Amino acid sequence: MTKDRTAVRSTALGYPRIGSNRELKRALEAHWSGRLDAEGLERAAAAVRAEMLDDLSVLDSVPTGVFSYYDHVLDTAFAVDAVAPRHRRDDALASYFAAARGDAEAAPLEMTKWFDTNYHYLVPEIGPSTAFAARPEKAVAEFLEARERGLDARPVLVGPVSFLLLAKPEDGAPEGFRPLDRIDDLVEVYAEILTALGRAGAGLVQLDEPALAADRSAEELAVVAAVYRRLVGVAEILVAGGYGPFGESLPVLLDAGVEGIALDLVRGRSDLDALEALNVSRETFVLAGVVDGRNIWRTDLSEAARLIERVQAVSDRVGVSSSSSLLHVPVDLSSETALAPELFARLSFARQKLAEITALADPDGSRESRPAAPDAWRDDAVRARLASLGADADRRTPFADRQAAQAERVPLPPLPTTTIGSFPQTAELRRARAAHRQGLMIDADYHARMKAEVADVIARQEKLGLDVLVHGEPERNDMVQYFAELLTGFATTAAGWVQSYGSRCVRPPILFGDVARPAPMTVPWTSYAQSLTAKPVKGMLTGPVTILAWSFVRDDQPLADTADQVALALRDEVADLEAAGTAIIQVDEPALRELLPVREAPRAAYREWSTRSFRLATSGVRPETSIHTHLCYSEFGVVIDAIAALDADVTSIEASRSKMEVVEDLGRAGYRSGVGPGVWDIHSPRVPGADEMAAALRLAVAALGTGRVWANPDCGLKTRRYEEVVPALEGLVEAARTVRAEAA
Repeated sequence: MTKDRTAVRSTALGYPRIGSNRELKRALEAHWSGRLDAEGLERAAAAVRAEMLDDLSVLDSVPTGVFSYYDHVLDTAFAVDAVAPRHRRDDALASYFAAARGDAEAAPLEMTKWFDTNYHYLVPEIGPSTAFAARPEKAVAEFLEARERGLDARPVLVGPVSFLLLAKPEDGAPEGFRPLDRIDDLVEVYAEILTALGRAGAGLVQLDEPALAADRSAEELAVVAAVYRRLVGVAEILVAGGYGPFGESLPVLLDAGVEGIALDLVRGRSDLDALEALNVSRETFVLAGVVDGRNIWRTDLSEAARLIERVQAVSDRVGVSSSSSLLHVPVDLSSETALAPELFARLSFARQKLAEITALADPDGSRESRPAAPDAWRDDAVRARLASLGADADRRTPFADRQAAQAERVPLPPLPTTTIGSFPQTAELRRARAAHRQGLMIDADYHARMKAEVADVIARQEKLGLDVLVHGEPERNDMVQYFAELLTGFATTAAGWVQSYGSRCVRPPILFGDVARPAPMTVPWTSYAQSLTAKPVKGMLTGPVTILAWSFVRDDQPLADTADQVALALRDEVADLEAAGTAIIQVDEPALRELLPVREAPRAAYREWSTRSFRLATSGVRPETSIHTHLCYSEFGVVIDAIAALDADVTSIEASRSKMEVVEDLGRAGYRSGVGPGVWDIHSPRVPGADEMAAALRLAVAALGTGRVWANPDCGLKTRRYEEVVPALEGLVEAARTVRAEAA
């Protein structure tokens, strides 16, 4: 990036890397299945990177190194050679995917949520003897790839402080060891990587430090200061946060002499107030992140321009950017021709956000305000109903009384076995849904096909010997989109794909207006499944917090108000399921941790409204009706109180990759309800044996007692094949029987 002292320059902190039509997803899955060799995979990846550079070429400065086969934190681990010994293979690509997905020889790295987003990152494992080494080849190659196109390229790396703060101690590390203890060794490896980039011709290098958007201790801030004093002598550095304000880290970074700072002025506007109060050198490059990188609403260009003017008042070197990487939004709005015009006019996907950035950087560019939401998006009946609810609308009878009533209604053995909800979505099922959506299959034929699948899933579960069954969800394209298509106030996209992890992509619905439920959504499917078996079949719903977290949500009212509207719609569905005779209703909240604010100060308010919305959805049932919930792939220790406040009768929870750590947390916190700690990591193709699952169940029983533990996988089985599902569930049932007998 040239040092123009006056011009406002345009850039973005990152970009979607799946391809506009999910080309990378298809190539990865073809490679994993053996249908595409490594050379073919790289050709597909090169085509995706070329498309990314074509899009980004409208900017003055282009971020490079933001492409990834699976995850940018995993890429960083490989860039500094922090690869766990169990994942090292003779072939580098095989080693990479062993860490990401596991293989026959080893379990993968733990996976958890990236701050308060629905993106999942792989957690590096660092120990006292981890032998860091510089592996700059990927960063250099992708930088040169952009330079060869004549672009002003800016390499991007996860910063060293965030990398270690996001890591976990390797197994066997001494008590009290923290990955951050290794910062002195790691920073020297970063210096080598920066030197290699400099030799390749790089000027400004972007180091992403999103962990600095969280509360940091005085000790951690001292580490930040030392790291950046060391690195500023090696390269010109732009430090980016992207997930809220830098807060107390901001003056530390500026005092360390970094060349530039990228501010999130969508969620971290307080940083601008702080910047105005600091004695900042006018030579400091300040990147104003005024275009929302995490939502799809059009930028109010007039408001953004006012923020940029405030930045210009403190610095002579100003840029305009996305607030975070655009990884979190779909690629292109132009294909969404079925959206209502009044909604389409208010939206902006990644390519459109690049146009907003360039307009704001151009003195003659547009400065239009965003149009107001139409009155038609408001539902006064919904608002009146919420206002009329009593103070006890989110309260049930005490858990002990419910537990006795539920045991009498549905007698179950100790360590009851179940699954989380979905069963494999086969190619035949996906083709049937596509044909029905396109009008090529009439309703009667479609429903007959889905009912046949439900009958098959019930028969499979009975043969396996599971205790509590599910209908398998063959009719559901996605656990949020399915409900969005049946509720008012939502719209869905045709191709609004966003990466969740690896090759897993989702199409978040757009929640634009007040929410209501016109008709029952799941009752017929659950009732049909229950008619096929004497065993209990769970009703399956997605909770209000997760529906919000996995949608693009309106920004014209508090999230708490929107959550209560969704909860009220679900409350009606829960009531209808109970009236139809459903004894167990599972309301999944895998995103409970996801929306937790990054900083501590606003967390209490979040815990209050998020758990209230769940209880509002579920508290209308009788004591003998059991409410289950499910949470997955998060650091649960920080939301233990919130999990208890949900007041569910049973909580199933991801636990296999973290080796049952959450069970110990629950035990220490005095959690009293039922718990289903996952004993099979369904996000890996690896099938654990019955002995391995039994060992995990023993850990859970030791912490919680036999009477409170359920046996289940980590998550739904939608993405797995029956060739994996059947032996894994056979092992799960065998493991439960073994541990049950040991405890008898």
